Amino acid sequence: MNVNSFLDKLEEYIPIVKKPSKPLSLREKVKWTLIVLVIYYILYNTYAIGVSPTSISQPILQLISIVFAARIGSIITVGISPIVLASILLQLLVGSGVIKVDYNNIDEKARFQTAQKALSIIIAAIESFIYAYSGYVPLANPSFAGIVALQLFIGAILIIYLDELLSTYGITSGINIFIAAGVSFSIVASTFGILLQEAIASATSGGVAALPGIVEAFLPLIFAIVILLFGIYLFQMQVELPLSFSQFRGISGRLPIPFLYVNVIPVILAESLELSLTFWFRFLINVHGPLLYLARFIAYYQLIPSTTGAVTPQLVGGLIYLISPQFPLPYSANFGGIGSYSAYVTFLLTESSPLYLPNGSIVQVPEWIHVIVYTVVLMLLCVVFGKLWIELSGQGPKELSKQIIDLGWAIPGFRRDPRMVESILNRYIPQLVVVSSMVVGLLAALATISGAIGGGIGVLLTGGIIYMLYMQLKQEQLLETYPILEKIANT
Repeated sequence: MNVNSFLDKLEEYIPIVKKPSKPLSLREKVKWTLIVLVIYYILYNTYAIGVSPTSISQPILQLISIVFAARIGSIITVGISPIVLASILLQLLVGSGVIKVDYNNIDEKARFQTAQKALSIIIAAIESFIYAYSGYVPLANPSFAGIVALQLFIGAILIIYLDELLSTYGITSGINIFIAAGVSFSIVASTFGILLQEAIASATSGGVAALPGIVEAFLPLIFAIVILLFGIYLFQMQVELPLSFSQFRGISGRLPIPFLYVNVIPVILAESLELSLTFWFRFLINVHGPLLYLARFIAYYQLIPSTTGAVTPQLVGGLIYLISPQFPLPYSANFGGIGSYSAYVTFLLTESSPLYLPNGSIVQVPEWIHVIVYTVVLMLLCVVFGKLWIELSGQGPKELSKQIIDLGWAIPGFRRDPRMVESILNRYIPQLVVVSSMVVGLLAALATISGAIGGGIGVLLTGGIIYMLYMQLKQEQLLETYPILEKIANT
């Protein structure tokens, strides 16, 4: 049995969301989007049986939740991670030419979607097992690991099909909606559950410190709003190249090349890698003997007791610590923070982390160096992933120039030759990829370091999603007003 026959057979056993019999109106798409959002929020706020919610207080876990539109300990602890990983793996295989898919061929497209869904389900099963048995999800009792893993797997399957439901009946994909919903919930919940209470406490204390205390309490929200608005502004920046239609004289247009040409894909991959490294190297805590100091040089973990008495490995030093977004939260200690924003700034300026050298000596690395190293490494990783993504996803100058020529367009004043168009695009796209990747990496790092609610990448993602939804709603409204445009677009 070849691969195509296997995927055709597999498709019979994997349920799919049936496509609508007729095009949906904008009102119907909004209705389905709201229905899925309600279901998502119910799952988001439902903890799995056997989980200890009071033990989930590490800032690094909260940041991971934002990246993967999940909530640690809830039924959707796995979040969108299986969908994203399956998509990235298959896209890399397609982009590198390992597998070939003709998206215009209905059968090949269906097989690709079947393979992606099957891979998502496999990854969901693996991650559910790892999360439940590795200590990633704090358990009330170790004997609950099996039942917790089963609940996490069911939650992951629900997310996979809710994403498909939204992609078929909603305004946009479930991944976009879930990330924006998770970040929005985090911002609202933290504002009313933490910041507002701290502000009230400062106001009731009275004295000359009351007003500064109120402002300090809301600084994480202020930083989040600034990052969000600046992110939306960056999404609107673009370079426009003039185009002319070769078949009809007098018809012209413009090719918009956005400043954030690769969107926030580089920072998603870079942050995901950094966060994953903090967990992949947990096994080093069990290394002893001659390799002990080398293990601690790479990543130094300490067992930190939780409120339930259970101990959890926490990264506190080493090279992996220096490149990780491992920073305390600028909240009151009652909410899992360091105490206040003043205490957070003092921590960054005065505290240090141990760096064990392979020879056994220890160097204390100041936290402000951690800030610099984390920011620089994140920016460099964003550049690497940005260039890699452009090449593998078919968005480079060569592929784009071919698309322009195939559609019948040309650049005025130049020969209608893909090589000529490619040379012109090479003046913009490579530079935009590097600069925009560095900018989005720097912005995400600053948002994380500033303690902005929702995390750096979360706020940036939400800004991009909000802008994209705005443009998509405008397009849907335009197509409903002028149906002829949709017929032209489909011809």
